[in-house]
Amino acid sequence: MLSATTVFCHDGVEIADVACRHGHGRGDHLELASRHALVLVRRGCFVRSADGVETLLDPLLAYCMNRGQEQRFDHPHEHGDDCTALFLAPELIASLWGGEPTLPSATLPISPQLDLQHRLLLRAGRSEEDPHDVLERAIALIAATLAASESRRVASGRPAGTRARRALVDGARELLAAAPERSLPELARALAVSPHHLSRSFRAGTGHTISRHRMRLRTRSALERLADGEQNLARLAAELGFADQSHLIRVIRAELGHTPSALRALLA
Repeated sequence: MLSATTVFCHDGVEIADVACRHGHGRGDHLELASRHALVLVRRGCFVRSADGVETLLDPLLAYCMNRGQEQRFDHPHEHGDDCTALFLAPELIASLWGGEPTLPSATLPISPQLDLQHRLLLRAGRSEEDPHDVLERAIALIAATLAASESRRVASGRPAGTRARRALVDGARELLAAAPERSLPELARALAVSPHHLSRSFRAGTGHTISRHRMRLRTRSALERLADGEQNLARLAAELGFADQSHLIRVIRAELGHTPSALRALLA
């Protein structure tokens, strides 16, 4: 009747494809939410009862659930529904939601732009290539969705002033230069700022995302190794944090317009 397939899990965020094939009628029983989550509907509609309130959900509305919350799901139609659940660690929620590790109870409107962002995120999660890029996109989607409820709470972690934002970007660049594998939440914790605002400030200051910056650092390291005559691309990919040899080749070709073997010949 209900199945959930995890398509991505990294550093406090898990993305699951949830399919419900419950027939028309009232839900069988109350369920206890085991984790915090933001849930976006992709197809169908259903009624969620929680905290004494019944809410009709469809692809134009999202909802949140908090760990330990009792809920029941009723189905006005046959054929069930499909949703995307973004399960969140409490500390990540607190960093995005003004220090409070409890998600809002009100439903959240989903604009066409947010819906497309959500579906592209689900596709990216299934690609199994760059988890840092998927994580950064997931945090951006979560923050944008929560802002529909209380934008001031989401904005509370924003650095004040141009100088503060520049210092924040420089701090992230410094940390990434030493350890490119640091994730967005790890960087945000080290810099005492919201991961959402770190991501936005970094993009505004550099013109690209943190995940793109990380990949470019890896590309520079690969160039250095290729110039030294590195022959084993599989080893190079594994040691520099690429998904596999094919991923390394694609990234280098996209960034530099040449394959690793061609670059090795040019740099020899």
